[in-house]
Amino acid sequence: MQIRIQSTGAVVYEAEFRAMHPNTSFPPQLTTEMLASMGADPVLEGPQATTVAPYQYSQRSGVEQVGGQWFTKYIAGPVFTDRAATDDQPAATAAEQEAAYKASKDAAQATAVRATRTKLLADTDWTQVADAPVDKAAWATHRQALRDVTAQAGFPWTITWPEQP
Repeated sequence: MQIRIQSTGAVVYEAEFRAMHPNTSFPPQLTTEMLASMGADPVLEGPQATTVAPYQYSQRSGVEQVGGQWFTKYIAGPVFTDRAATDDQPAATAAEQEAAYKASKDAAQATAVRATRTKLLADTDWTQVADAPVDKAAWATHRQALRDVTAQAGFPWTITWPEQP
């Protein structure tokens, strides 16, 4: 549980709040009335932000008061802002940073898909040996479909894996 101190606006965890009041005997469960008498309010869990997968996630962004109660506030992240040049990094706009972030997410996903494809191909290598008791043409077609996964329209996020013959 988190608690907001009315006088400062600081938000602390319950253990921190208890430690701030070492001479107070607290019951196991803190009540709203007890917190109010001590100049504090409970912070209730707010709704998660609506995000667009795979590039966004819900991240906490402080607290907000709604209808007299305090709630955690969530925003869709990551959040990019224009960045001035430093000794270590060149200047970059928020749009440039977002594009680089999306490209890195796409590259990581493509690497994962290719690793899965490589394993699936390795698992079917036995079908291509001379004395394998299988329909070699059907398995060769399947293996080519595995190789062609990277050419699919939704690659790397939407993959239709071919079924084994």
